[in-house]
Amino acid sequence: MKPKTKAPANTASPSYTLAKERYAELGVDSDAALQALAGISISVHCWQGDDVGGFEKNRETLGGGIAVTGNYPGKARTPLELRADLEKALSLIPGRHRVNLHACYGEFEGKGVDRDAIAPEHFRSWIEWAKTHKLGLDFNPTFFSHPKAADGFTLSHHDKEIRDFWIEHGRRSREIGAVMGKALGSPTVTNVWVPDGTKDTPADRLAPRERLAESLDSVFQAKLKGNLDAVEPKLFGIGSESYVVGSAEFYLGYAVSRQKLLCLDAGHFHPTEGIADKISGVLPFIPELLLHVSRGVRWDSDHVVVLNDDLLSIAREIVANGFLNRTHIGLDYFDASINRVAAWVIGTRAMQRALLAALLEPTQALRAVELEGDFTSRLALQEELKVLPSGAVWEEFCERQNVPSGMRWIAEVRAYEASVLSLRE
Repeated sequence: MKPKTKAPANTASPSYTLAKERYAELGVDSDAALQALAGISISVHCWQGDDVGGFEKNRETLGGGIAVTGNYPGKARTPLELRADLEKALSLIPGRHRVNLHACYGEFEGKGVDRDAIAPEHFRSWIEWAKTHKLGLDFNPTFFSHPKAADGFTLSHHDKEIRDFWIEHGRRSREIGAVMGKALGSPTVTNVWVPDGTKDTPADRLAPRERLAESLDSVFQAKLKGNLDAVEPKLFGIGSESYVVGSAEFYLGYAVSRQKLLCLDAGHFHPTEGIADKISGVLPFIPELLLHVSRGVRWDSDHVVVLNDDLLSIAREIVANGFLNRTHIGLDYFDASINRVAAWVIGTRAMQRALLAALLEPTQALRAVELEGDFTSRLALQEELKVLPSGAVWEEFCERQNVPSGMRWIAEVRAYEASVLSLRE
């Protein structure tokens, strides 16, 4: 991954100079916005690179309501290939970021290491790689695609032996996260999502939730430095259409009562429901927030993130309310119908562009007219912001971060596809 050296600020393009003046008319300092954006790290999810496969010896067919569509050539088959693909993607994304790993992406050297036996040693190469490239790491226990999750239950299972297996997996995942966080000098967010639920209407909704709460308490029992714990709800999944144990209400109550991070996944709610409004609704009651930014189309289909109204609303809520230092932004999608490296680049840059739009908003001016009851001026200003030249500011950001602006990055992806990805088939 080539180093990103910042271009001198005095070499600004004419288009950026004009955009800067336009924003200044509204009291917005575009240079300050660029500086702020450079300090925001996004956690790029490893599982886009190999269709949520992982590197366990006996790989199970995807389960837990997860499905990846498409068969674009060139997916990563080994940790080395996956890291190389991530390096290429990160070299085309401005700024300094993080990488999000699942437990099934350990390097087990061909050994059958079960989920309740994973250890930091299986992620040493990932840690050293992240240290070399000055990246943070985040982590997720893998509670799906395993024989002990075949009936749709893990931490809430009625069989104590199966619950204990997954509790141990959760504990070890937290320990791995703590080792990562301490080694890299940046806390690892270890996020717990379980697929537990039923396809049809259950006779007992309460008991599984009681077991899940008890299991989570056991997973989180040890206090660990270098690790931040998050829990993630879901509305439904394939095979859990009628009942999900870890619902939004369950995990909101759990996160507030245990003071854990709550993960809001953009695809885990009703298709007409956005997560932007939830951000200011939950942060008064929990210490920090984790976002899994995705794009659901009709269901939790995990499409590549694009710059749409939902994404702009999410970014605005974080920035306008001063939540950047309490919000961890991660991506969560997997599309095997297009070039996987390009999918990382498109999604991450879209998230950054949404954040930039929020940083370029004259928030104080909007709030001032709102307090005056001048909703006409508020609406007029909100509409005017939509056509201001944020694209010129984005291109300046890319130039300052020494990455291609506009569509120039796609040529590098195509060259990488021809010289590397196409040789994997």
